[in-house]
Order: sequence, then C-alpha cells, then structure tokens
Amino acid sequence: MPIDTLRLDRIEAASRTIDPVFRDTPQIEDESLSRRLGRQTFVKFETLNPVRSFKGRGADFLLDDTGETRAVVCASAGNFGQGLAYVARSRGLSVRVFTAADANPAKIARMRGLGARVVVGGADFDDAKRAALDYSAGRDDCVFVEDGREPQIAEGAGTIGVELAPLELDTVVVPVGNGALIAGIGRWLKTYSPGTRVVGVCAAGAPAMAHSWRSGTPVSTGAARTSADGIAVRVPVPEAVEWMREVVDDVVLVDEDQIFDALRLLRDTLGVIAEPAAAVGVAALGVHDIPGARAATIITGNNFAPDLIKSL
Repeated sequence: MPIDTLRLDRIEAASRTIDPVFRDTPQIEDESLSRRLGRQTFVKFETLNPVRSFKGRGADFLLDDTGETRAVVCASAGNFGQGLAYVARSRGLSVRVFTAADANPAKIARMRGLGARVVVGGADFDDAKRAALDYSAGRDDCVFVEDGREPQIAEGAGTIGVELAPLELDTVVVPVGNGALIAGIGRWLKTYSPGTRVVGVCAAGAPAMAHSWRSGTPVSTGAARTSADGIAVRVPVPEAVEWMREVVDDVVLVDEDQIFDALRLLRDTLGVIAEPAAAVGVAALGVHDIPGARAATIITGNNFAPDLIKSL
C-alpha cells in the first residue's frame, strides 16, 4: 500500500478535529535526562488523557472520518482497545475487544471500565486478532478494525508529528508496535521537517517489524517475548510495513535490560513511571549511536502492569 494512502490533508484535519483531550500534549526538555543521554532530548508525554496513551488520537479520527455506526470489533494488547472504547461510547457504539490470555490485567480492567466487552483468550496478541477476525467474519452488525491497517488510525497518530515539527529536531525516535504511530509521524515530518531523521525502536524479543522494515516485506517470527506488551508484534501488518519503508530512516532493537534501565532513568530524571513499550525510545537513545544533537521521543503510554513497580 503506497504511502499516498496516508494523506497529509487528513493528518492536518485530524490535528484540528480529534478530541482536544488527546491533542497538544506536553513536550519538554529535561536537562538531567539530556545530560544522561548526551544530547538535547525532548520527551513528549502521551499519558495525560483518559486512556493514558496515544491511541485515542487514531481511534477518534477513525470513527470521525468513517462515520461508522455499527458495533466495533478489534484485537488489542490493551491501549488501542481503551482508545476505541472511550471514543465509541460517546458515539453510542459498542466495542468488543479480543485480547491474549496473558494480557496486562490492568489494561483489561480499564477497557471494561470504559464499557468495552473484552474477550480473553489465545496465546498472544496475534492469536487474539485471529479470534476477532473469526468473530466478525460474515456479520453485518459489526466491523473489524485493525490497528496498522486503517489509514485513519495512522493519520490520527500522525498529529503527534504536527506537534513535534516546530521543534526542528535532528531525530525523532519512536516505539514501533504495529507501525501506525511511526508511519503517521514520519509521513508528516518527511514533508514538513525533512531534515529530521525518523528512527523506530522494537524490543529485541519482538523484532518482526524491524526485520520487515529491513527486508521490505512482512516477516513473522515464531514468538514475541518481551515485557513491552504494547509492541509485542509477531505477525506484521503488510500495509504498515509499506508505509514504514517510505518514511523511516532506521529501526533498532533494545533488549529487556536496556528497557528497564530506561524505565529507571525516566523515574529518576522525570519522576515518571511509564509502561515498558513507552520507554524503548529512551533506551535506544542511551545505547545506540543514533545521529543528531537534538532529539525527541514519545512516552506512548503508562498503563503498566501492577507488578512493574517491584521491578524498578
């Protein structure tokens, strides 16, 4: 799917029309964090909203742009399901979320608290996605939406790029799960801040999207083993791989020790507890030779598992 399916005019429209509760999030430079990372580092917080992650942006724009009136079915590790549940209930739509048996219980509870019906089962996220597809197949009363395939979800997430562009950054480092976030951000920055490198980060235990970006075609892995459940992708979405090929300059991996070092660094410098997937950008800036004296990364969510605090 060519990058033209992600439209700049729709990203711009989303930056004005999605629920203000998700827009214009804080983006700050912390001197102590910058010193530790050896460069001027801006951090954008996507956690100060009702779903505590960036996922509300894309979910809101999807339902607004499509005008969907049927029940919505999706698979989620937890954050996208929360985003859909939050925006769907204001439109009077029901949401059914399929999630893995080992999904973060706090995320499951929050999805249910927002009104979603959560179906738990399957070995991992990709098993849950198959169950969601099977449930919705042939039904006229619902629609299956796939994060990473629907352009509007990436375009909604791309509004983060609209907000970052005025910083005139050398590099933006973005966590990569299904690829919608980095594709949307990259689509905007490559036009309106073309000097900015766009670097993705995957967990070493879930490298499918990194392998796919490098090969130019979806590459599945046998398993996805990482504490960063929000980016634990085993089976890439082909559309997202195509989008990433055109707007991403590099993709790097970080291991579990590096992720937890980054979580502790965020705790000690910014006083922030993030979920593991949200810290991989900070981890990459700390351990990889990523070019750029002026960088930014996104704290994508803080719906962490209850036992995370004990590990820090």
